[in-house]
Amino acid sequence: MTALRSILVLVPICLLAACGSKPSAAPPAPAKAEAVVHESDLLRLTLTREAQARLGIATIRVGAGSVSAKRATSGEIVVPAGVGGVPTNSVSNLQQLGIQQVAADGEVARTRAQLGLARIAFDRAAALVREEAGSVRARDEAAAALAAAKAAADAASAQRRLLGPAIRSLADQSALWVRVPVFGSDVGAVERGRAAMIRPLGDTGTARAARPVQAPPSANAVAGTVDLYFALDNRNGAYRVGQRVGVTLPIAGGTTDGLSVPTSAIVRDIYGGDWVYAKTAPDVFIRQRIEVASTQGDRAILARGLTPGAEVVTAGAAELFGTEFGVAH
Repeated sequence: MTALRSILVLVPICLLAACGSKPSAAPPAPAKAEAVVHESDLLRLTLTREAQARLGIATIRVGAGSVSAKRATSGEIVVPAGVGGVPTNSVSNLQQLGIQQVAADGEVARTRAQLGLARIAFDRAAALVREEAGSVRARDEAAAALAAAKAAADAASAQRRLLGPAIRSLADQSALWVRVPVFGSDVGAVERGRAAMIRPLGDTGTARAARPVQAPPSANAVAGTVDLYFALDNRNGAYRVGQRVGVTLPIAGGTTDGLSVPTSAIVRDIYGGDWVYAKTAPDVFIRQRIEVASTQGDRAILARGLTPGAEVVTAGAAELFGTEFGVAH
């Protein structure tokens, strides 16, 4: 009995000890989701009136606008077409072109000399026949040789014209052409009767108009492009043969409509993103991402990013950008 009583006493004690033991830890969750702060909350700037005056902040209301449809691409400055010839597609290697022109000039001189000899031989043979001192066969052979020499001289002259003006004439570059490769699927969209705007690559200054010109067809079958040509007034010597340039082509079919903002209101980050600073409350500015559809002059048409009537910073946007990221201006 005593042993049975001891067992009955120990059982509740063990049960109590088991209930009081620490449970094992739960396994970690395979995924974890956390809320993040909205982008606009991270970019809110609050400036005092004195700070705004010091930075020269000025704002404007966004309104609707439109610009002519255009397409930006690149081109190359080339030699204008010579009389009866075609423009040189690429004259970056002027040494090779000069060698070809010298060889062609020599061939023209050689064939002309042969043509002169053939004409003398024919005249002599014809004179002998008239004086009944020569054979008709010799005259006919001289006539055939004269015709062959003339054909060779004409072919040499035509081949020389295809090489364009002589390299020595490139010292005068007051009038140049711009070759613009355009994809074959896009050629029909280009308004051929209007001028293209030309500017050096990387230059955001004033563009120069170049009028369209007719040229013998040229294309690149590998790239699938067709060449368009524009005449450029270069009397100030700003461009050189072989130079790559930025080209803005006029596109047929109307205009691009959207919200219009001054280009001075747009700032660009290191990743190429376009932004404006919108004034959402008194003394409060928020950097908002935009997408530019087209630009013309000092106005930009937006594809998205703002609402009509929004107030954006036009003067002092760069200073706000520096204030936000701690860059001195």
